[in-house]
Amino acid sequence: MKLIDSHCHLETKDFPVAGEVIERAKAAGVVHAVVVGLLQKPGDFGHALAAAREHPDFLTPTIGVHPHDAAVATQEDWDTLAKLAALPEVKAVGETGLDYYYDHSPREVQALGFRRQCQLAKQVKKPIVIHVRDAHDECAAILESEGMHEGMIHCFTGDLAAARRYLDLGFFLSISGVVTYKKTEPLQEAVKFAPLERLMVETDSPYLSPIPYRGKWPNEPRWVGETAKKVAELHGKDPDEVALICARNTVRLLGIALSL
Repeated sequence: MKLIDSHCHLETKDFPVAGEVIERAKAAGVVHAVVVGLLQKPGDFGHALAAAREHPDFLTPTIGVHPHDAAVATQEDWDTLAKLAALPEVKAVGETGLDYYYDHSPREVQALGFRRQCQLAKQVKKPIVIHVRDAHDECAAILESEGMHEGMIHCFTGDLAAARRYLDLGFFLSISGVVTYKKTEPLQEAVKFAPLERLMVETDSPYLSPIPYRGKWPNEPRWVGETAKKVAELHGKDPDEVALICARNTVRLLGIALSL
């Protein structure tokens, strides 16, 4: 099985030595991972770029301001984000979007930051990585109004209607370990509906460990195969075939220099 983890976090507070995580991932069949760089606090965009530069053959970075942190981002941070997003090794803007579950930032501030990053993605001609929770209608409306048609809905947990709307916009759906949990029938229905050519698999590590690891250990890229197996089950396909299709989708969207 050849796997790509389309969305993971490898900050040093969670994984002090990224190389150890990478070696465990490689042993499990993971050939590449997309590491997400986010504003951690004013003036600090975290460790993702450094990790990707240390492991360029395995990690591809993105950069963005999460909706949780939209309210703390300074003008200097937005200026820094624009410079980082323009770097050739950075392949996407985000994750950005809307989170109406936690509301860590006021909703109007989240929306402003989201639109700002949509415009930045168009400026640097790169895809956008979307985080959305309890705000699918609002998120899709912003994507439509900003003319966004290239990117991924990371950790998609919506229903069939939400999936259809994002797919119609041209987005990929990145599926996390949540699909392996009990009582996720609406999500599973959406995954069955979506064409395999528009799906990716991710861990969102260190969060959302898939079954059978949920509640036992922090998530890692090495466990992305559990999600690929569930997607394959839902589509009635061979897991190796599904893993490869999802990996190629990630390569195609982000322009990763990797032959599969």
